[in-house]
Amino acid sequence: MHLCSIDQAVEQVLSRLPAHIHMGLPLGLGKPNAFVNALYARVRDLPERQLTIYTALTLGRPPLGDGLQRRFLEPFVERVFADYEELTYLADLRNDSLPPNIRVEQFFMQPGSLLHSEAAQQDYVSSNYSHAARDINAKGLNLIAQLVAATPERPVHLSLACNPDITLDLLPMIAKRRKAGETILMLGQVHAELPYMPGDAELGIDHFDLLIDVAEQRRLFSTPNMPVTTQDHCIGLFASALVRDGGTLQIGIGAMGDALAAALLARQGDNAGYRALLDELDIRPWQTLIEREGGLEALAQGLYGCSEMFVNGLLALAEAGVVRRPINGQGVLVHGGFFLGPQSFYRRLRELPLEQRARYAMTRISFINELYGQEALKRRQRRDARFVNTVFGMTLLGAGVADQLEDGRVLSGVGGQYNFVAQGHALAGGRSVLLLRSWREAGGEISSNLFWTYGHCTIPRHLRDIVVTEYGIADLRGQTDSEVIARLLAVSDSRFQDTLMEQAKRAGKLARDFQLDPRFTDNTPERLEAVRARHARLFPEYPLGTDFTAQEQDLLRALNWLKSKFKLREVLELGKAALEAPGPEGYEAHLARMQLDQPQGLKEELYQRLLLAGLEATR
Repeated sequence: MHLCSIDQAVEQVLSRLPAHIHMGLPLGLGKPNAFVNALYARVRDLPERQLTIYTALTLGRPPLGDGLQRRFLEPFVERVFADYEELTYLADLRNDSLPPNIRVEQFFMQPGSLLHSEAAQQDYVSSNYSHAARDINAKGLNLIAQLVAATPERPVHLSLACNPDITLDLLPMIAKRRKAGETILMLGQVHAELPYMPGDAELGIDHFDLLIDVAEQRRLFSTPNMPVTTQDHCIGLFASALVRDGGTLQIGIGAMGDALAAALLARQGDNAGYRALLDELDIRPWQTLIEREGGLEALAQGLYGCSEMFVNGLLALAEAGVVRRPINGQGVLVHGGFFLGPQSFYRRLRELPLEQRARYAMTRISFINELYGQEALKRRQRRDARFVNTVFGMTLLGAGVADQLEDGRVLSGVGGQYNFVAQGHALAGGRSVLLLRSWREAGGEISSNLFWTYGHCTIPRHLRDIVVTEYGIADLRGQTDSEVIARLLAVSDSRFQDTLMEQAKRAGKLARDFQLDPRFTDNTPERLEAVRARHARLFPEYPLGTDFTAQEQDLLRALNWLKSKFKLREVLELGKAALEAPGPEGYEAHLARMQLDQPQGLKEELYQRLLLAGLEATR
């Protein structure tokens, strides 16, 4: 192991590796940005050298945009991300300005962030998460570079911490290639704020050829918790009723995952209120399914977490005693492949004693996302598993859409979704649960997220299982096509049911005299909002905490409302909203935060009036 500075590490890599450097970086948090930027800058100026970066989920600050969005985001981003060092290659990817001798291949993208990058779209690799190590190794990987954690309690070890996922799967592959005479370097960059995770994630220092330990360190990337809407809360509530006491849980990042965590916290901590709320949402159509597959009672045995991403919600559930079923002699409560979350999540992990941190066992992705290898053990551990993932669309015949638009552009990636759907079918007592918002609104236009057909699918319909929307649960496993259609219509938004039903009938997949049961024809946001008003305490906007101030929460609500209602080109409608806006009384702090308390000129006066309209509409 060679202890070195960033510049020395770059020199070592350039001198020891061939002209074409094939560098693997962890997905998400674990990228050593300072080293990557330094190497990128050097290779960019060396046309005789080539650099290919293999990675996923390249994280960057949200684009500030302009107008009201910029006024809101700029101070927030400055405060939350502070001196986080952006990856230079991400900016060049966004602008389609990568140097000709550098490529970036990713198998998962920050959702929606690279839709307009031709380079990112052309060099996307569609691989299951569990196949990523195999595929990257086959490309000729000769450099692994990642952030690591250190602790005085383990002086001769380092921890892969947030990202043992792919690296641990790569190690035996590169050992075999090294034995055959290939030069493959492993570089670690120590970050003081990265929680040291013991167990499988620990490696001896001698595993690393190069180790960077610099005094000056920038802030870790974090993902602030976003607001959870009524729509998402209802999805989480229905999904929580499918979780069986003593079972296994996988959940993902985002508002719907936070909503599921919040619902499970309510099921445990306010069971009477939880049951009363579900009664009002009317779970009678799915009562038998819930009794067979889940339950409404508090979780006496607790859950075990087995999730490719160890999310903030799983930690909150463990802290509340919901996740507490240990699955081995060391008392492991959660197995995770990588973690990413808000700053408070990293802090809570760092503050745990090392022996408590060991209960959150970070390990190789092949262990979590697949059954092969220790299959008998995994089957015993993963009893009554509920693999909960999200999709943005679903066909009426049961195919799920999560990663790609109809025109071929990739939003995110397959990641581990297929892995967990397959496990849901393969495990006795296991179920795959796909969460879906039944409708969306953009620019004042409302559309259904349930379609008759769609030009792409992530999860094929022969793997259909359970789908949950804000209106209920559709159990699709083993059902005929006509029954699948009927069950999905029952949890679709009533504004689109007639059109969808007619499309299915026209295709001959639904009987001509089919009629939807009247109890499913009042699937409206207004009904759900009325339920929310009567059970407000069980609909927290930020159930897992937030980085937004009170004023920023109000402003974000108002800006999202404006974004959903208006297209910027629709000047007349914008003008009407501005004219009908209330006065500034009561909103002085909000206007000051947006530097609109004393508007200068017509443009700022319009911004102020629009903002006031949004604040009044969403208060």
